[in-house]
Amino acid sequence: MTVSLRPRTARVRYLAGLTSALIAAMLVLGGCTTTKDNASVGSAERLYKEAREDMESGSFERAIKTLERVESLAAGSLLSQQALLDIAYINWRLGERATAITTIDRYIKLNPSSPAFDYALYLKGVINFNDSLGFLGNVFGQDLSERDQRASRDSYQAFKQLSDQFPRSKYTPDARQRMAFIVNSLAAYEVHVARYYFRRGAYVAAAARAQQAVTEFQQSPAVEEALHIMVESYDKLALTELRDAADRVLRKNFPNSAFVAGVGNAQQKPWWKVW
Repeated sequence: MTVSLRPRTARVRYLAGLTSALIAAMLVLGGCTTTKDNASVGSAERLYKEAREDMESGSFERAIKTLERVESLAAGSLLSQQALLDIAYINWRLGERATAITTIDRYIKLNPSSPAFDYALYLKGVINFNDSLGFLGNVFGQDLSERDQRASRDSYQAFKQLSDQFPRSKYTPDARQRMAFIVNSLAAYEVHVARYYFRRGAYVAAAARAQQAVTEFQQSPAVEEALHIMVESYDKLALTELRDAADRVLRKNFPNSAFVAGVGNAQQKPWWKVW
């Protein structure tokens, strides 16, 4: 029996033609997508350049709007990441700390493997660090220990994460110095509270807060006054054994202390003032 191959051949040719057409269509669509992506990247790069110029000239609000467009156009790229970091930085410069922190937290969450992750942690630490200092506090002589310490603790955590994850980062040495400063600030805050309680006759609370400063911040200069407050508080409570124990620790660690000589006072110059 003779079998005709024409229908089969025609079908194969039809399928082959259809496949070729589909491949061609895909190539065309792919070409359009690539062209579109390239155009978006080109626009984003051009806009980013404009944003940088605005930043350098101090036109921060206009720069933010441009950077937001960059982030959208270049989504998923390093340029988008950089735009987000710049937005956080500018908001901080404008005094919008909450917005700056929200932005940097979003960056950290979305880009854990970013090559600029160490800088993001550093920036978060610096934003909180400067907020904990406070410009007006410096101008009018407000004791750093009298301010809310939430920002200081957040700053410390960001710097610590940076130091632990990126010990060789160029930002780590400065972060470690700031961490030491923050520890002293937190210790001084505990002493400030202990002093507050002591002056109001809440000797149990004063001793407990001073003890906390001694336990958590053993290397801080504020420990000297914390021990003194413990001695005075235990004396007021007639707890002679605890008083004498605290006094021995004070004398051993601070033999030349003004508190040991009996001339210390709560109005001494803050540890952080060098002028």
